[in-house]
Amino acid sequence: MSDVAAIKNLVQKHGLLKTEISKIIVGQEKVIDEILLSIFSGGHALLIGVPGLAKTLMVNTIATTLGLDFKRIQFTPDLMPSDILGSEILDESRQFKFIKGPIFSNIILADEINRTPPKTQAALLEAMQERVVTVAGQRYPLSLPYFVLATQNPIEQEGTYPLPEAQLDRFMFSINLDYPSFQEEVDVVKATTSDSKPTVSALLNAAQIIEFQQLVRRIPVADNVIEYAVNLVSKTRPKTEKAAQIVNDYIDWGAGPRASQNLILGAKTHAAVNGKFSPDIEDVQAVATGILRHRMIKNYKAEAEGLTIESIIKDLF
Repeated sequence: MSDVAAIKNLVQKHGLLKTEISKIIVGQEKVIDEILLSIFSGGHALLIGVPGLAKTLMVNTIATTLGLDFKRIQFTPDLMPSDILGSEILDESRQFKFIKGPIFSNIILADEINRTPPKTQAALLEAMQERVVTVAGQRYPLSLPYFVLATQNPIEQEGTYPLPEAQLDRFMFSINLDYPSFQEEVDVVKATTSDSKPTVSALLNAAQIIEFQQLVRRIPVADNVIEYAVNLVSKTRPKTEKAAQIVNDYIDWGAGPRASQNLILGAKTHAAVNGKFSPDIEDVQAVATGILRHRMIKNYKAEAEGLTIESIIKDLF
């Protein structure tokens, strides 16, 4: 299949996926779009939202439609690295045998990731970055595609361990979940309080998703689009040559080179799912907020004046 035909196939499958997911998930279109962009780009995503917004149901539904294995890990203060990676045990023949932990799955929902100590967060970090797990000096490869979707509760700060910047940077997208609109909530209540239970079918499989991820990598990008993305990221770094004035005034820390890489990968995927054969500056802007939001840290002045990271990013366009 030529790349042109493959992109047309991706557009069709993307549309069918969204239709299938909407049988169970009401609204939240932008959130679903960004999760699918992450998956087809081969990145991870961080979901930030209050409890009860169907985050687990959403991830489970997306995993089912993609034909992938899904595991949910509830992160708690007493969770140890071996609880998620697995551990070695002595079997009947007195040989050490490795029992795989829940991290060995295609899609991992790391629920309330900021509730667990840094030691356990770090164990997840290697899996996210290297797609391998090291236990007792042995390296175990994870099955591909591999995608971590972590959730963070923004309102309960007691007993939480904020994610270090190095780990936040491993997430391609940071996605904010908002409350549903009045009509969406009415539809949710109607759908969830009756005895009819809609089901979704698998429309893809692991091999097809890997093919789509490889296709995205092959999409050509014009130099001016790459320069625009790198320039946009450079503007987020205070006290540097290209820093924007609003950044010097309100930002303590800006985005690193991984943000530039993710902007181009995200723009390629955004172009592909919209039927374009090469991304333009609009595609970079379409994914920029989700990719830069968690890589910029506001200072006290921004907090005092009630400025949001999103408004600062829009100003940089």
